[in-house]
Amino acid sequence: MKKLFAVLILAAMPVLSFANTAGPELEKVDIDLSDKAALQDGARTFANYCMGCHSAKFQRYERVADDLGIPHDLMLSKLVFTGAKIGDHMNIGMQPADAKTWFGAAPPDLTLVARVRGTDWLYGYLKSFYEDPARPWGVNNKVFPNVGMPNVLVGLQGRQVVGCKQVQIVEGGKKQYDPLTGTPLTHEACDQLTVKEGTGTLNEAQFDEKVKNLVTFLAYSANPVKLQHQRIGTYVLLYLAFFFVFAYLLKREYWKDVH
Repeated sequence: MKKLFAVLILAAMPVLSFANTAGPELEKVDIDLSDKAALQDGARTFANYCMGCHSAKFQRYERVADDLGIPHDLMLSKLVFTGAKIGDHMNIGMQPADAKTWFGAAPPDLTLVARVRGTDWLYGYLKSFYEDPARPWGVNNKVFPNVGMPNVLVGLQGRQVVGCKQVQIVEGGKKQYDPLTGTPLTHEACDQLTVKEGTGTLNEAQFDEKVKNLVTFLAYSANPVKLQHQRIGTYVLLYLAFFFVFAYLLKREYWKDVH
């Protein structure tokens, strides 16, 4: 028994180690897959800023256009830059061998990234690039330290740096206030990300919305039929509830004379 217990402890050690090295707390992002405007804006951002390196090879331009309500001619003129046809998969022109030479590893396909990483992780990751001269591309990331990727959204967000600023104290998930004056209790934190004023084309709220829309598109791409499945699931549950009533009445009729 002691040997078995020791084996179980050793087997659990990698899991415990992984739990102890968890990354920073992620900001929650509430996405709406039925918001066509958000999905269209996210698709535009993906095509213009991500598809230079990342493909979505399990999606077709035609399917995306139809699902998002984008006319085919507009899709081809505004979101397709490789000469692909409307029925083609969303591939890129970059060759994996070239990508490995330039970046050290071929950039991954992003069709299913929202399933693998989760929407909160993606939202935090895309917002958390900061300047780091020690890195090959001059940037690092708080959510994915030492990532080998440039900050492609820097023109929108601006140049972000790590610095010190006053932040409100939070204990047990609750913001703390002075009991006498009601003013927020703060402390100086020196691991905060700050955007240098005037270095980006979008303000903070606009950039947050832009990233949220991009994450919404990636969530759709990872599961294009999610809304349909939810709708069918609702119908199935309603049918089962309706059928249950008749099944119960039939069962009661059969068993009424048993006793």
